[in-house]
Amino acid sequence: MSSMAASLLIFTRYCMSLILIVLVGSRSIYAQLSPDFYSHSCPELFPTVKSTMEAAINREGRLGASILRLFFHDCFVKGCDASNLFDDTPTFIGEKKASPNRGSARGFYVIDNIKDEVENMCPGVVSCADILAIAARDAVTILGGPYWDVKLGRRDAMSASQAAANTSIPPPTSNLTQLISSFTSRGLSITDMVALTGGHTIGRARCRNYRARIYNEPNIDMSFSRTRRCRCPRSNMTGNNNLAPVDYQTPGVFDNSFFKNLVNNKGLLHSDQQLYNHGAGPTDSIVLTYSYEPSTFASDFAAAMIKMGDIGVLTGSDGEIRKNCRRVNY
Repeated sequence: MSSMAASLLIFTRYCMSLILIVLVGSRSIYAQLSPDFYSHSCPELFPTVKSTMEAAINREGRLGASILRLFFHDCFVKGCDASNLFDDTPTFIGEKKASPNRGSARGFYVIDNIKDEVENMCPGVVSCADILAIAARDAVTILGGPYWDVKLGRRDAMSASQAAANTSIPPPTSNLTQLISSFTSRGLSITDMVALTGGHTIGRARCRNYRARIYNEPNIDMSFSRTRRCRCPRSNMTGNNNLAPVDYQTPGVFDNSFFKNLVNNKGLLHSDQQLYNHGAGPTDSIVLTYSYEPSTFASDFAAAMIKMGDIGVLTGSDGEIRKNCRRVNY
């Protein structure tokens, strides 16, 4: 090989190496979520989502908790990719009929309304996964909770998993060991777990999910359990879908009353009361802190929501930007 040919070969390899470095670097940068991801491509995104959420919550206050729950259930199954927004079809099985969602997951039409508004402004730009993440944040802040900068740039899933939804979302019967395992397996700390569970402060639960606790468990305030029994008969043949606020003190406000209830054995769900065992459990000190330091709970909740929003995201060329959140693009 001549010296000129050898030099050309070396130069070519050098250029290819540079191109590879640039491609890998740009992919890494592109894959990072950012609060200003849509600042140029859809600058009115945030006010549009917020105004639609405000209108929805004004019509029905419960929708704030419903949207927050949708985001949680999305992120815990395959990651934050809007897979739980799919409708079933004769050829497609989504996650809406999975046990944790069937008959209880709600608020889908709110996400549809937001998506329609956003598509009119910025067609094909904003993912359903990002819309759900922003809507969950706005639901919390509208009801008095903390604000955080939502990181954006997620893309939407093109598949769903009913089987994963059945097994990935911790049920209200979970004990503390199971809860810790579920959260830590997704990269969330024990503090994240307790803070995120505090989102139940604006939630409601069905009788079937707390019946065993109010009739069978000893670590419950008796006056509290008697009150809850009025709407939840012992027989499992009636009242299964009767609702009760998880936080009986301030059910429509995002605050730290949920943790005060746990300290007083007034947790409605078995899995919630597992977080506090009067000094004998690994999460007791966190619950106590949150019960008398609302600002600490607020900041930890915001940080945990940001962290949860990073789970299993699709970016770059993965997934798609759905035109309709209920189905893949045709």
